[in-house]
Amino acid sequence: MKRSLSGIKPTGNLTLGNYIGALRNFKNYQDEYENFIFIADLHALTLPIEPSFLRNNTKDIVAFYLAAGLDPEKTTIFLQSDVSAHSELNSILINYLYMGELSRMTQFKDKSQKMNQNAIGLGLFAYPVLMCADILLYNADVVPVGEDQKQHVELCRDLVHRFNNRYNKELFTMPTPVIPKIGARIMSLSDPSKKMSKSDPKGDIFLKDDLNIIRKKIMSAVTDTGSDVYYDPINKPGISNLMMIYAALSDKTIEEVNEQFKDIHQYGTFKKIVADKVIEEIGPFQERYKAIINSDLIDKVLEEGAKKASYVANKTLSKVKKTVGLYVRKK
Repeated sequence: MKRSLSGIKPTGNLTLGNYIGALRNFKNYQDEYENFIFIADLHALTLPIEPSFLRNNTKDIVAFYLAAGLDPEKTTIFLQSDVSAHSELNSILINYLYMGELSRMTQFKDKSQKMNQNAIGLGLFAYPVLMCADILLYNADVVPVGEDQKQHVELCRDLVHRFNNRYNKELFTMPTPVIPKIGARIMSLSDPSKKMSKSDPKGDIFLKDDLNIIRKKIMSAVTDTGSDVYYDPINKPGISNLMMIYAALSDKTIEEVNEQFKDIHQYGTFKKIVADKVIEEIGPFQERYKAIINSDLIDKVLEEGAKKASYVANKTLSKVKKTVGLYVRKK
């Protein structure tokens, strides 16, 4: 069976965009693939973060995974920091990627431009190396990611070519990035030119928002001139963003949604339908989350997940150590 691997970084309160682009889709891989889903808590340390927030948000994400339909019997759910092989392989792979490659990564350039250039941590610069280690430890065939992470998976593919060719063996599996066709990029409700990004209380719908707050945010979403409802990201970015949200949660194409709303000529009526759809989905999700977060299920899932993930990861790490010439004692 082929393998799928993905994860979420616990650096902010998750939004509806995270739910549509990642959480809601993860369960779709657990029947067809050997599915590994982790919490990227080591990646969260690349920028300053309050320790208590990191711990609490990590627990939240595990509960979100389970509330979104991930089954621990079908999906290995684990903490990145619980599997030491991630850090060990990172220390090896960092010698096989080049500074020029890493400096060209768009995400690094975007984040570093907003920072004091003398205070940029090595972890932020070398973030893609650890991501490569995450992927290659499990020899993942597919890697569901957002658009902003696709470049990192492409870099990982370059690394696979380089490593396998250097040692003349097919040690690592070539990963393929998978981006959702609908809802890969949900935009802010207050500024549809920007991605919903965990940091805009007015424009972001957070997964733990009260349902009345969610409805209010959608009804207050920025719209466009005119009153017709149709998908046009250039001329109607606000309406198009709401249509994308509705399409993703309805499992419909944009063409189907266009047809559905062609006779609606009032934005208020359209927004109410979108708000109803979001609440119809998020309401039950929140109830499942509340039941899970107040149970002992999270620690049990993480303990079992760490065992399963470590078994697979350590087998790969041992092969890599032998391949590069490190002495591996018999056990």
